[in-house]
Amino acid sequence: MDIFLQQILNGLVLGSVYALIALGYTMVYGILQLINFTHGEVLMVGAMVSLSVVMAMGHAFPNAPAVVLLIAALSIAIPSCMFLSAFIERVAYRPLRNAPRLAPLITAIGLSIVLQTLAMLIWSPNPRVFPDLLPTQPIAIGGAYLAPKQLLILVVAALLMAGLMLIVNTTRLGRAMRAVSENPRMATLMGVNPDRIISITFMLGAALAAVAGLLVAMNYNIAHFTMGFLPGLKAFTAAVLGGIGNIPGAVVGGLLLGIIESLGAGYIGDITGGFLGSHYQDVFAFAVLILVLVFRPSGLLGERVADRA
Repeated sequence: MDIFLQQILNGLVLGSVYALIALGYTMVYGILQLINFTHGEVLMVGAMVSLSVVMAMGHAFPNAPAVVLLIAALSIAIPSCMFLSAFIERVAYRPLRNAPRLAPLITAIGLSIVLQTLAMLIWSPNPRVFPDLLPTQPIAIGGAYLAPKQLLILVVAALLMAGLMLIVNTTRLGRAMRAVSENPRMATLMGVNPDRIISITFMLGAALAAVAGLLVAMNYNIAHFTMGFLPGLKAFTAAVLGGIGNIPGAVVGGLLLGIIESLGAGYIGDITGGFLGSHYQDVFAFAVLILVLVFRPSGLLGERVADRA
C-alpha cells in the first residue's frame, strides 16, 4: 500500500508538470486549430534562462534565500518565453494561418530544431546541473515521502491552473479568447482583435511553459538543450487524452497520464517478472496516445470544435 501511495504522489507531481505544458497546446489549438510543436522548446528556454539567472544570482549574492533566487529566475524566464512565443507566432505561424494544415506543422518542427541548435550554441551541448535550492529532507505523507521541491511543484501547478481557469472563465480577456475560438469573424465585428488575442494566447501558454521548465529542471537537477522534446510530446499526449482544445481536459489528461506513467514504472517489473524495468515508463504514455486515438479520438472530455463558418 505504501508503494502504491508513493507512486500516486509521484504521478501527481509528474502529471502536474504535464498539465501545465498541455495547457499551452490546448489553448493554441482551441483558437487556431494548430498544434504548436515548438512549445517544448519554449519550456527548454525557460529552464535554461532560469538556470542562468540562478547561477548568476548565486555568484553575486551567495547568501540569497531560495525564494529570492526562484522569483528572480521566473521574473526573467517568463517574459523571455512570452516574447519568444509571440515572436514565433508573428513570424512563423501568422503568415501561414490560411495555408494548408501541413505547412504550419512542418514550420513548427523546423523551428524546434532551430531553437534546440541555438540553445546548444548559447548554453553548450553538455547537460548542466541545476542546484538544489530547497531542503532535501523528504516530508512523510502517510507511508510515502514527498520532497519539498515536489510539494512546491504541486502547489505552484495547482495555483497556476486555477488562475488560468479564472482568467478564461471570468475576465474580458477570457471572453475574447472564447469568442475568437468560436468564430473569429464574428468576434471582429464585436470589436475583438483576433490577432492580438491569438498573440496573447501564445504568450499565456509560454508563461506556463517557462514555469514548467523551471520546475522540471529543479525536480531532476539538470537542464540541457533537448530537455523540452520528451515532456512536450507527453504533454501533447495528455492534451489529446483529455480532449485537445478543452482546458479542463488538459488538466485531467496531464494528471491522469502522470499517474498512469508512474504506476506503470512502479509495477512493470513485477508484471513482467523483471523482464522490463522502470526505464520503460515512456512506453505507457505513447500506448495511451495510441489507445485514445483508436477508441476515443475526441479525448475523455470531448473536443470543443470552433465554428469557422
